[in-house]
Amino acid sequence: MFLGQNSNVSVPLVDGFGRVHKDLRISVTDRCNFRCIYCMPAEGLQWLPRHHLLTFEEIERIAALMVRRFGITSIRLTGGEPTVRANLEVLVEKLAALGVDLALTTNGATLGLLAHKFVNAGLHRINISLDSLRPDRFERLTRRNELHRVLDGIDTALAAGLNPVKINVVVVRGVNDDEIVDFARFGRARGAEVRFIEFMPLDADEVWSNNKVVPLAEIVDAVAKVFPLVSPLHSQSPAAVWHYADGQGSFGVIASVTHAFCGSCDRVRLTAEGMFRNCLFATDEHDLKALLRSGASDDVIVAAIAKAVSQKWAGHAINQTHFIRPARSMSQIGG
Repeated sequence: MFLGQNSNVSVPLVDGFGRVHKDLRISVTDRCNFRCIYCMPAEGLQWLPRHHLLTFEEIERIAALMVRRFGITSIRLTGGEPTVRANLEVLVEKLAALGVDLALTTNGATLGLLAHKFVNAGLHRINISLDSLRPDRFERLTRRNELHRVLDGIDTALAAGLNPVKINVVVVRGVNDDEIVDFARFGRARGAEVRFIEFMPLDADEVWSNNKVVPLAEIVDAVAKVFPLVSPLHSQSPAAVWHYADGQGSFGVIASVTHAFCGSCDRVRLTAEGMFRNCLFATDEHDLKALLRSGASDDVIVAAIAKAVSQKWAGHAINQTHFIRPARSMSQIGG
């Protein structure tokens, strides 16, 4: 793909398989205030020096280019835990001005203090990661006694007008699969949409194994035994979504392992230190920060992004012999 000098023409960001990319995930930090057992060791990881992170202005420049040149319509801020980045509402305001659907993924522990700031800055939607509703189990999973703060954060996000508020639950067999119905009940009571996520091989060590994956069919069956569901399902990629028969909301399942959505994936990612990734499971990264800080023109940056996307694989190949696990953890890549 070639875009002429100083071109402002919007062209689709298409890979070699014809997938058009509209969704940009931006990690703002690799740091986190939790130490979830399937994500990082108790002592944490070796954090990036702060001067290695993209500045808000650098993030804004890349995001604006992707909106203007490639027609990106959705941006999600991630981490690590994005709310540990100081003054995040400033970045939210910058990105909201681009006219995109702007969302945030967070562990929710600081939302009691920040949710209204984010709404005032222009945030539209929020996903809150929560893998147990039981205080003792939550503490074992996160190594933090913070469940009460997360629950308060969920309530504050709802009260602040964020819509939708989604609860991301990574379901791991033998760990929290006995809470599937509890989460369904929680979402119905709160007016939040629970998104159950199949456990993926993104841990920092060798924790993942296929027998720990609770598949979509099992999750749906567990809910349906208690709460009748409307059939058929419909999709809001990447989730398959079911509505409750009594009209009291819905829930979704992201079946990244058993029903991979790679064929319709429209996501690309920017890490906190400015590495562009065409897939969560990519083995190659493309250094946009080096281009930014060397004075590269917009056209050079745009060409680098287009080239990176053109090289995207057909799929992640989980459960296949040639699958290659990412060299970095989820907190280092960005959710």
